[in-house]
Amino acid sequence: MAGTRDLDPSASPLDYYCFELRRLREDAGLSQAQLGAIVFCTGSLVGMVENGRRVPTRDFSERVDAALGTGGLFSRLVGLVLRNQLPTWFQPYAEMEARAAYLSTFQAQLVYGLLQTEEYARAVLGVWTEEELDAKVAARMERQRILDRENPPLLWVVLSEAVLHQEIGGREIMRNQLAHLLTQQRREWVQVQILPYEAGAHAGQMGSFNLLRFEDDPDLVYTEDFVQGHMTANPPAFREGSLRYDHLQAAALSLDESAARIARVMEERYGDHPEPDGRAVA
Repeated sequence: MAGTRDLDPSASPLDYYCFELRRLREDAGLSQAQLGAIVFCTGSLVGMVENGRRVPTRDFSERVDAALGTGGLFSRLVGLVLRNQLPTWFQPYAEMEARAAYLSTFQAQLVYGLLQTEEYARAVLGVWTEEELDAKVAARMERQRILDRENPPLLWVVLSEAVLHQEIGGREIMRNQLAHLLTQQRREWVQVQILPYEAGAHAGQMGSFNLLRFEDDPDLVYTEDFVQGHMTANPPAFREGSLRYDHLQAAALSLDESAARIARVMEERYGDHPEPDGRAVA
């Protein structure tokens, strides 16, 4: 087969996925084009996945499982594949995030990754380069699956009001992102507070940070700089982070007031407002 790449299934989760996809497709007596027709994609896309040139999505994996009768093999593997697409320094945090019973985060500039829409995430992740952007976005969306599981973590988010006004990706993307925040806030295990401009000086001025609590493991505090992330279970550091977070929650708007502030910014800043000639600007 022209263009076929030799794969070492032990090299990485992606190589193992590709190796198994090729093996099971051939065992089923299907060409790439035939499998593509069954799972509603092109044969060339199947070929790119098999050669490791395209990272598979969860939807693709579920369709392939159904087509090849794998018992959910690829749906299980794709989580590992996508997590492996995260930056190496971020992967330990993502693993702990998925295990946490309670997540609390203060975000000074961006919507927290677990609450980002796909379009917002694409705009954020593509700000420097669009290289492997599809894989990066898919990996971020995969992280969000912890909020849909049977026993999700309690997620408490405090966002600086600046997050609502920082236009990421354009007006429509921002309007959809703020609408998504309001939708997510209706989940009983997701709470969103807005730290308003009028709060003035506050305990989060040094930057964004996350606190992770677990049923059995030591609690963690996580911060990032422009190079990498830093995670520690040092008790004094966690106590300091918890104290800062308590002050941020106290200074933030209530949950109802926060929802109202999000809705107001969504309408006033990103709504469809006609120009003098009657045309909408959004």
